[in-house]
Amino acid sequence: MDTIPYDKRSGKIWFNNELVEWKDTKVHVLSHGLHYASCVFEGERVYDGEIFKLEEHTNRLFYSAKRMGIEMPYTEEEINNASKEIVSAQKVKNGYVRPVAWRGSEMMAISAQKNKIHVAVASWEWGSYFDPKLKLNGIKLDISSWRRPSPNSVPWDTKAAGLYMICTLSKHEAERKGYTDSLMLDHEGNIAEATGANIFFKDKSGSLHTPIPDSFLDGITRKCVISIAKSKGIKIVERKIKPDEMSNFVGCFLTGTAAEITPVSEIDKFKFNVCELIKDLSKSYQNLVRKKAAA
Repeated sequence: MDTIPYDKRSGKIWFNNELVEWKDTKVHVLSHGLHYASCVFEGERVYDGEIFKLEEHTNRLFYSAKRMGIEMPYTEEEINNASKEIVSAQKVKNGYVRPVAWRGSEMMAISAQKNKIHVAVASWEWGSYFDPKLKLNGIKLDISSWRRPSPNSVPWDTKAAGLYMICTLSKHEAERKGYTDSLMLDHEGNIAEATGANIFFKDKSGSLHTPIPDSFLDGITRKCVISIAKSKGIKIVERKIKPDEMSNFVGCFLTGTAAEITPVSEIDKFKFNVCELIKDLSKSYQNLVRKKAAA
């Protein structure tokens, strides 16, 4: 894994409609986005030099911004073009793209009506989110002590910076215990998601069960996997799932732009097999992203 700190890397970042030297893309310490989390972002994968589902990700970025009261200074087409431009400038073949928009430092208080909206897009080569060896045998999850907030208390359907603090706390808690990641429950105690990925369970009949995304993101990769599964005749059951129901499932996996399809072998006391269905879905997903990239 590349251990170069992200503020020490080289190349360019698309920053407020200019290609700026990586080291010169600075944000002031009194930026509203830093103090009050008035910041939205996206995470996108590059396969064979092409961004997978670029338009869908940009559309979600703009949706998140609107929900957060952030008026984007560029069009979706301009951000799509900026994303392609930075991937080309950085010569990224298989990596990641991070568009981000935040409020600047004109005002420093709760109110930020006059703050400039800044936008940047960075890209870098990046491999597997989880250790490939762990992915092969399935990762192990803790169950977080933190829960996804009630949907009437936060803009839950956005990819907003502030919503991820409990994810960081949960992942750190899990890693201290020797786990790779953490399973988060919703405000009612139902299974929600991992810290940065959606979750699926396979039952003994071969059906896939996944939580209803009513307090967390309905991931773009999640939608892709559901479409692939349905094309294979696999039954998808979207429903509320209680933690003790995990004893009824034989397989489990995570989905996400970073995670792709990652098998899970253990969640707390519950054990799962890395079955052929999960391996086949993962292979089909890889075929899809490479095919789309080549198209």
